[in-house]
Amino acid sequence: MERFERVYKQGVVTTTEIWVDRETGVNYIFHKDGYAGGFIPLLDKEGKPVVTPRT
Repeated sequence: MERFERVYKQGVVTTTEIWVDRETGVNYIFHKDGYAGGFIPLLDKEGKPVVTPRT
């Protein structure tokens, strides 16, 4: 089983995706535009990581 699961995707050349760590539940945002991209934790309005409860 893969550790990360993609739960959202938008775009083709410029893409934004949300991935969930299956072990911790932490959500990450991945944004790619051409040859540049980044993968960082998704934060709530208080600056804390968004966590999806895993069942």
